[in-house]
Amino acid sequence: MKTQVAIIGAGPSGLLLGQLLHNAGIDTLILERQTPDYVLGRIRAGVLEQGMVELLRQAGVGQRMDAEGLVHTGFDLALDGRQVHIDLQALTGGKTVMVYGQTEVTRDLMAARQVAGATTLYGASNVELHGMKTEEPYITFDKDGETFRLDCDYIAGCDGFHGVARQSIPATCLNIFERVYPFGWLGILADTPPVHDELVYARHEQGFALCSMRSATRTRYYVQVPADDKVENWSDERFWETLKSRLPTALADALITGPSIEKSIAPLRSFVVEPMQYGRMFLVGDAAHIVPPTGAKGLNLAASDVSTLFNILLKVYREGRLDLLEKYSEVCLRRVWKAERFSWWMTSMLHRFDDQDAFSQRITESELAYFVDSEAGRKTIAENYVGLPYEAIE
Repeated sequence: MKTQVAIIGAGPSGLLLGQLLHNAGIDTLILERQTPDYVLGRIRAGVLEQGMVELLRQAGVGQRMDAEGLVHTGFDLALDGRQVHIDLQALTGGKTVMVYGQTEVTRDLMAARQVAGATTLYGASNVELHGMKTEEPYITFDKDGETFRLDCDYIAGCDGFHGVARQSIPATCLNIFERVYPFGWLGILADTPPVHDELVYARHEQGFALCSMRSATRTRYYVQVPADDKVENWSDERFWETLKSRLPTALADALITGPSIEKSIAPLRSFVVEPMQYGRMFLVGDAAHIVPPTGAKGLNLAASDVSTLFNILLKVYREGRLDLLEKYSEVCLRRVWKAERFSWWMTSMLHRFDDQDAFSQRITESELAYFVDSEAGRKTIAENYVGLPYEAIE
C-alpha cells in the first residue's frame, strides 16, 4: 500500500487534515484503531473559535454547521453571585465563536470523506511507525487478521494523548511539560433548554460550574469535583442541586432540569511535548498537547495544528519547499503555549483550590476583579477566547 500522507487517527483533526489535503489533490490514507461508531460516541468540546469555523468552511464541510450551529457573540462570568458579560464581538472587532459539538464536526467530516472516496481503514491494530527520520517512512499494521505495510512521504500523528504516534518517538528526544490539577469536571448531557442564551462560567466558594449547550434543546453542564470522585456518587438529583447552588439566584431559579443522557468525569491537566515533530512524522492536536477545558481550546488548538501542517505540505508538494518542514513545531508551539497560558489562567481564576492560602485567595480575587472591571482586561479575555490568529508559514 502507498499514499502521500499517512494519517493516524480518524478523529476531527485527522479527518480535517485529510479533507484539506484531498481537496488540494494530495493523496491520504487514514488509519483508525476504533470503529466509526466508537469515534462518534466520544462526547467532547462544543465551542469553535472563528479560525476553526473558517477552516471547516475551507474544507467544504461547513454547510450543516452554518445551518445548525449557534453563533455566540459573548459569554458570561458568574463570580460569587455577580454576573459579568464579556462581549466578544464588541471587544474583538466583530469576532464570534460557534457552538457546534465535536461529534457533529466529526460526523460531517466522515460523510465528506466518504463522498470523496478517500480511504479510512477502521479497526487497524498493532500500528508501528518506521523510518521516520528517513525520506521513506512507512507504517505496518494489522487488520482483519492480516499484516500490511503502508509506504508514504509523511506521517501525521492525530491519534490523541494515548496514541502510538508520540510513543514512537524516542523518549530522549522529547521534553515534556505537565501540570495535573487536583480536580475534575463532572459533566452531564441533558435534553433540556439552556438556562442562558450564552455560556456561563461560574466561580463559587464551593467550586467551579459551567453552563453550556449543544443546541437550543440539548444542554451540557459541568461542576468541579475532586479528582478521585466517581460518577456513581452522583445521582441526577445531586448534580442539579449542586449546580444550582453555584449559580447566581436568577439563573438557579430559571434552570430546567431533566434526566441525564450521559454523565462522566474528565480529569484536568496541562500538557505540552516539544518538539512536535520527529523527522517526517508530525504530532497534531492531543498527541502533542492537552489543555484544561476551561478556555475551550483543545479542539481549536488541534485545528490550528492542522492548518499549519496543511499549509506547509501544500508548499512542499506544489513548490518543493522542503525547508519549511522544520518550521512546523516552532510555528505550532508559539500558539500552543499562548493557549496553554490562557487555559491555565481561566482554570486558576475560576476553580477552588483546597490548598490555597488566604493571601493567594485574595490575590486571585483581586486579579479577576481587575480583568473584568477593566476594558483592557475584558479585551484580553475576549481576544484569547475567540482565538488568536493563525500564524502565516512565511
